[in-house]
Amino acid sequence: MTPASLEQIRAAIKDVVREEWGRVLASLVGQLRDFAIAEDVLQDAVVAALGHWPRDGVPARPRAWLLQTARRKAIDRLRRDANFQVKRAELAVLHEIDRQTGQDDDVDDTIADERLRLIFTCCHPALAEAARVALTLRTLGGLATDEIARAFLVPEATMAQRLTRAKRKIKAAGIPYEVPQPDLWAERLGSVLAVIYLIFNEGYAATSGEAPTRGELCREAIRLGRILAQLVPTEPEAAGLLALMMLHDSRRLARSDSQGDLITLERQDRGLWDRDLIAAGTRLLEDALARGCPGPYQIQAAISALHAQAPNYAATDWRQITRLYGELYALQPSPVVRLNAAVALSFADGAEAALPTLAELERQGALARYQPFHAAHADTLRRAGRKAAAARAYRQTLTLTRNAAERRFLEGRLGDVLG
Repeated sequence: MTPASLEQIRAAIKDVVREEWGRVLASLVGQLRDFAIAEDVLQDAVVAALGHWPRDGVPARPRAWLLQTARRKAIDRLRRDANFQVKRAELAVLHEIDRQTGQDDDVDDTIADERLRLIFTCCHPALAEAARVALTLRTLGGLATDEIARAFLVPEATMAQRLTRAKRKIKAAGIPYEVPQPDLWAERLGSVLAVIYLIFNEGYAATSGEAPTRGELCREAIRLGRILAQLVPTEPEAAGLLALMMLHDSRRLARSDSQGDLITLERQDRGLWDRDLIAAGTRLLEDALARGCPGPYQIQAAISALHAQAPNYAATDWRQITRLYGELYALQPSPVVRLNAAVALSFADGAEAALPTLAELERQGALARYQPFHAAHADTLRRAGRKAAAARAYRQTLTLTRNAAERRFLEGRLGDVLG
C-alpha cells in the first residue's frame, strides 16, 4: 500500500470515528451499563480498525464493524473479569446480541432513538447540571474535552477533572442506566435541551479542524431535536430549540466557499440559504411563541429568524435584535449573552457604542479564554477605526484559534488593519 493510500485510509478512519463515536458508544453503554468499559472497548475497536482497515479496506458498514468489534472486546473483558460469575448474565446478553446479524440499533417503545434515550439517562438529577451536560456531550455527543471546555468557559484541565468526577459518581452512587418514565422527563429536560444545543453549536462553529462547520453534528442535533419535540409536544422550549437549529442551519452552506474559507454574514450569498428550512423553522417558532411562554431558545430563534428573513444584510433589524438580546439577558444573565447583545448594539448604533461593554467584559475576565469574545472585540475595534487596538485583539484571538478556516480569516483581517 502506498503512503498516499495509507493516509487516505487513516483519514477515513478518523472521519468514521468523528461521525459515529457517539452513536456506537450509546449502544455500548446501553448494553454494558458501564461508561468506562464502553469507552475502553470502543477505543480498542478503533485501534483494531487502524490495524485491519489499511490492509482489508474500509468496510461497507463501518459503524457496524466498530460496534461488533467493540462487543467482542467486551466479551473478552467479561470473561477475564474476576467477578465472572456475577457478570454471566451480561455476557449471555452480549453473546446473543453478537450472534444476531444486523442488530445495530436497539428499539425502545418510550424513546425510539438510542442516543436520545441515553442522553436522558446521563442527565440524571443526582449529578450537578453542568456535570451532566458535560458528561453527555463527551460520551454521547462525541465532543472532545477542549470543545466542551470552550462551551463552559473553563480550562480544558478543569473540564477533564469534572468529567472524571461525574463518571466516578455514577458508578459509586449506582445510578441506573435506564429510561426514565415520562413523568420524570421534566426534571431532566433542561439538561437534554442544553446537550442538543451545544452539539449543534459545535457543528455550526467548529472549535478545531479544517472546515468552519461540521455538518454531521448539525444534522445529528436537528435529528435529536425533532425526536425530542415529538416526545414533549406541549413544551415550547423544545420547539424553540428545534426552530433555532433549523434557522441557523439554513445558512450553514453559505458560511464557507469552495476552498473552505470562512464567509461572514454580510458577504454571504443569500441565494444559497435554504428557504424551505427557514419557512419550516419560522412556522415552528410562531407556534411555540403562540403558547405565551417565551424562553431562551425561543428568543434566540426569534433573533435567528430576523437574520434569515432580512432580504439583504443592510435590511437587518439590528434594533429589534438588540431588544431581543435584552430580553434574553433578563432570563439568562451570562457574559456570553451580554457579549452578543453588545455586538448587536454595535451594528444598531455604531461600533463605538459597544466598546464600553466589551471593555468591561474584558476587565471582568470571565471570557478571557473564550475565543469568540476576542474575535468580536477585534472586529468591533476594526470597525471603530482603532487599528492598533484591533491588531492587538486579533493577535490575542489567534492564540486561541484552532480552526484552520477561521485562522486564515483572522490572519487576513489582521493584515488589513496592519496595512
